[in-house]
Order: sequence, then C-alpha cells, then structure tokens
Amino acid sequence: MAASPASSASPAPSGPSGSFGSSDSSGSFGSSVTSVSDASLAVLPGRPRVTQLRLSAFAGHRRAVLRLGPLTVLAGPSGSGKSSALRAYDALARLGGGAELGAVFPDPVACVPERARPDAQHRRGFRIGCTADGAEGPVHLDVAVQAEPELRIVGERLTADGVVLLETALRDPGRRAVQAAWHTAGSAPVTRAPLPDDRLGTPLLPLRVAGKTDGQRRVLAAAEQMVVALRSVFACDPRPGRMREPVPLGSGRLLGGCDNLADVLWRTRAECGRRHAQFVTAVRAGCAGPVEDVLAEPVLGGVVRALLDRGDGIRTGLARLGYGELRYLALALVLFTGPGVLAVDPAGEVPAALQTLTVVADGFDRGLDPHQRAELLRLAARMCDRGHIRFVGAVADASWVAGAAGADGAGGVTVVHLNP
Repeated sequence: MAASPASSASPAPSGPSGSFGSSDSSGSFGSSVTSVSDASLAVLPGRPRVTQLRLSAFAGHRRAVLRLGPLTVLAGPSGSGKSSALRAYDALARLGGGAELGAVFPDPVACVPERARPDAQHRRGFRIGCTADGAEGPVHLDVAVQAEPELRIVGERLTADGVVLLETALRDPGRRAVQAAWHTAGSAPVTRAPLPDDRLGTPLLPLRVAGKTDGQRRVLAAAEQMVVALRSVFACDPRPGRMREPVPLGSGRLLGGCDNLADVLWRTRAECGRRHAQFVTAVRAGCAGPVEDVLAEPVLGGVVRALLDRGDGIRTGLARLGYGELRYLALALVLFTGPGVLAVDPAGEVPAALQTLTVVADGFDRGLDPHQRAELLRLAARMCDRGHIRFVGAVADASWVAGAAGADGAGGVTVVHLNP
C-alpha cells in the first residue's frame, strides 16, 4: 500500500443560501492549502461512505477540500488544522444522527474563522460540508451555521447530479425556523415547509417526504445515503492517564478517550475468542516484554482492572505501562471492535452489511515509537481492506507512512497534506 505523488485539491463549492454570502464575506483569513496523495482502493459498491470533507470556512480553513479514502492520514505541522478538520467531520456525523446544534458546537465562536468580519446584521458563522458515495452516486451536503449573535443553522443544501434535492435558508431572523424546499418532480416541482434551525434538515426528511413521486423517492434515497454514511463515526483520542485506574463495570461500550478500557476487555474477551486472540497478537507486537493475554479482573469495590498476562505467572497492570504502550493498546482495541462495542450511534434501521464504521483518531502517532506507529498503520490497513471499517487519523509528519503501509502489501493509503 503506497502513496502516489501529490496532486492539488479542487476549490470547495459555494455554500447554501443564507450562508453569509460568498466565502470572502465570512472574513478574510489564512488559506488552508491542501494536497492529496492516494492509491486506488477497492470498496464495496453501494455501501454509503464519506469520500470528501469540505471546510469552506471553518476555524483556520478556507475553501479546503479533503479527499477521504478507506484509510486516510491527515498530515501537517502544529497549527495546520488537523484537529479542526476532524472536529468538523465528527460534528457532521453527530448532526447527521439528529443531534441538536448546541450539543454539537458547545463553543461555536471557536469554529468561526479568526479574521471573519460580521455582516450587516452583525452575524458571523462557518460553513462545512461533505460528499457521501453509494448506490445513489455522489451526494453532497453543505451546511452554513450562524455562531453569532445566536447559534442556528441558516442554510443547508443537499444535491446529487447537479439537482438540488433539499435547500433551506433563514428568511425571517425573528423566527426559530428556516424555510425548506425539497425536490418533488410532481404536479409541483418543489415542496416548501419550515424546519427547525437547531437541527440538520437532511435526517428529518423521512418524516416529511411521502415518497409518492420519483422525485420524492430520489430525495429520500439521497438523504438516507448521507445519513447512513455519517452515522457510524467513532472519534477517539486515548487518554493513558485515565486508562491506568480500575473502572466500574458498565455497558462495555468503549468511550472516545478509552477511559473504560478495562470494562470493555471484561466484555470482549468472553464474547469473541477469535478476535480477542488477534488483538493479543497485535498487542504483543507493540508492547515491551512477552504478552500471552490481555484481560480484566475484578478487584475490591466492584471495579475491574486491565492486565497483561506475561505467561510466567506474572501479570502487569496497565498502571505500569508507558504512555505509548497504552495508546497503542487502546487504538488496537478500537480497530478490532465494532459498532456493538464502540460508543457510536449506527443507523439501526439499516442492515449492518450496508454500514461502514469510520474511526476518527486525532494524534494517531502521538507518543508512539516508529515500530508502534507502523504496526498500527498496518493493522488499520488490514481492517480497512475488509471493507467494514474506514479510518481517518492525524499525524504530524507522514514521511514514514508510505514505507510502513507498503510493507503490508495490501490496499492503499490516502495522505492529505495540510499547510498552515
């Protein structure tokens, strides 16, 4: 799996109606120049997947287009916008799942480009979007969010094949609603109705569109493809300091910080012996000393702690492991599990065979030595090659990626270079 020479990214399309006008009217701010290198990857046809992230005006990004493959690495120095790009992706995923705007953006002003100037109504905001490929072909979603003076969605556009399937715009600032119009292709070309300004309109369409005409059915199919592509996203950034302590038995679903790793091991070791054995093999490759098993055991107080079984009667608690070892162990566990174990919100009405879990890992290489990061990348490549997992990770420097991935001999890697 090797990366091909870089090519320039294309400009992002303009935002939807009600999106503070052109990109320049949101303020003049530093350009995020993006270059992409990728290899051709086999994907399962028809399975919805996000293939492009657009940051038209978000934090330090302006007109940035990030191409996403099954295995993607965002690379760039500190301040280049890797974390903000992943934050935008996670935000779209949560909005696609029906989350309220305030819960997704607790500090919306931090998402506004620093040099953005308010418009005549003293409004400032940001614009993000994505493309989801699948059975309906490429479907594009673009969203404009007003951060000041109050948080609200002021514009949304869902398009496919050049046809606007849904468009919303803020017509009356005094009302907590946007005016929506969706494609009908019946006796009337569009249907108009108000939608709330604190939620994304696309996941609400199945409740509003009857599906009686070809146009309505097309709208529903495109909206479903976008929502399914966005829903199963697991954003993780393991925090070793919290993984060292015993934890109460709970749901057995892994949190984004992997704080409850011991609770998850208590569950997964008993539920799937074959996959657990593969996980132990991966841990053995990235942790110092012999590793015969990775397990959890109960201790006083109704809590469990995670241990490495050294195979000679010695068990090492996670408290004794180094920072890099703990991050390696947690990320390996993430790659070997799935929506039933990770704390994600998959589309329950869609068969698992038609869904893809996307793991988003900020600081993917943080604290890892060269051997550990190469082993994790090869593991991610193997899991992505099966088609059930997609992976987006951020690294400071991608000079090692092609060599580490190429040694595995399978699949491909997409490297997106971000410049501050």
